[in-house]
Amino acid sequence: MSKLPAPPEPLPEPVFDSHCHLDVMVGTRQASSGDPVAQAAQAASASVRSILEDARSVGVTGLVTIGYDLASSRWCARTAAEHDRVLAGVAIHPNEAHAATPEALAEIEALAGRPEVRAVGETGLDYFRDWASKDDQHASFRAHIEIAKRTGKALVIHDRDAHDDVLTVLADEGAPDKVVFHSYSGDAEMAKKCAEAGYFMSFSGPVTYKNAGHLRAAAAVAPLELLLVETDAPYLPPVPHRGKPNAPYLIPLTLRCLAEVKGIQAADLCAAISANGVKVFGDW
Repeated sequence: MSKLPAPPEPLPEPVFDSHCHLDVMVGTRQASSGDPVAQAAQAASASVRSILEDARSVGVTGLVTIGYDLASSRWCARTAAEHDRVLAGVAIHPNEAHAATPEALAEIEALAGRPEVRAVGETGLDYFRDWASKDDQHASFRAHIEIAKRTGKALVIHDRDAHDDVLTVLADEGAPDKVVFHSYSGDAEMAKKCAEAGYFMSFSGPVTYKNAGHLRAAAAVAPLELLLVETDAPYLPPVPHRGKPNAPYLIPLTLRCLAEVKGIQAADLCAAISANGVKVFGDW
């Protein structure tokens, strides 16, 4: 992994990465010229097996690989079935919501019914990009909520610049039993609303960034029993690796930041997150 950052100090207790994109890291989805982070990750020529080995070496013993369209969702489900300690999420990303046809959604639901698939996501709303209309995004999001409820799987939410509308849609539709805000991006007030609703908040590399005080404030008020940690690899690497490819083995940097914010030992946070993972995704 010479092209990737050096591994951090291993964690004192095992933990897992609640959200990554293994297919992007290993080059199943060829990176575009406008995606230099994915290009750099793929240049490292990692395999799923090597990614798992590197993660285990620092105490990250499980991964959830997340789909964002039909092809990636199929790949994630198949890869989770082939590898121990890998689970999958399947969905049509809000940026691809125009592709959430009845036929595509039916296949997502069929994939969600497989035992190795433990989440419907990432779905939600993205007002930062206009790759799909708001109407298409809302329709797709509502359809995914219903799929999560019918299959009994966790709902993994992509929420970018759409906090109020995401919460409103969840309230209108009736949220599934298990909801995860992937790469949580709201403030402390939103974290309180999520906590009141019982939604899990998964924090990623940006919580370590100097200008992300609002994320650390949110993490400070988020109940320990609703916390998760993730990479969103190969994106959103923690400090001091901004601009480089992310990978599950960098989870310790984000987790130790969260432990400091919460004022607890890293081992205690690992134990809490591992327990939360079972609540959300089931047994590994």
